[in-house]
Amino acid sequence: MRLFLERGFEATTVEDIAEAVEISPSTFFNYFPSKEEVVFEDELDPLVLAAFDAQPESTHPVRRLRMAMRTVFGQLTPEQDRMMRARMQLLATTPELRGAMLSQFASIVDQIAHLLGPRVGRERDDFAVHNIAGAVLGVLLAAMLEIIDNPKADMLKVTDDALAHLEAGLPLDWPPVKRR
Repeated sequence: MRLFLERGFEATTVEDIAEAVEISPSTFFNYFPSKEEVVFEDELDPLVLAAFDAQPESTHPVRRLRMAMRTVFGQLTPEQDRMMRARMQLLATTPELRGAMLSQFASIVDQIAHLLGPRVGRERDDFAVHNIAGAVLGVLLAAMLEIIDNPKADMLKVTDDALAHLEAGLPLDWPPVKRR
């Protein structure tokens, strides 16, 4: 990420990344199928899953996710917060990454559903689980765009508000908080 931020995504090669972490380019490909995957890798995902699993099973999955994200995002160091914002900015402003992200949406919905299904006592391919996974992805994407548009935004609050809106059923008469 440091190299992408310093040099730009396009100008950073796999060879540059491999050299910076003192591995060979072929070893790089043992961990990542492409340099785009480096940006998509999120070290917080396992922490969010663990916090999700720590919530009572009887709690609605969106509420469980909200609580898990509050737990994890509420403990971010300033450096982690800075890196998350930079990663979001990079994803949103680099055409190659933005295209890769958009092309991965179906896969991301499947991934969320496969993680969510067993945790809520449903099959991984359950239609309702996939709907929730798609809705979660949608509101988190909207939150990400809000955070990118407003660099001073409280990332935890924006994310929590987005998930709270989903949890409430996405009503259009949502609390009169005008963001833009």
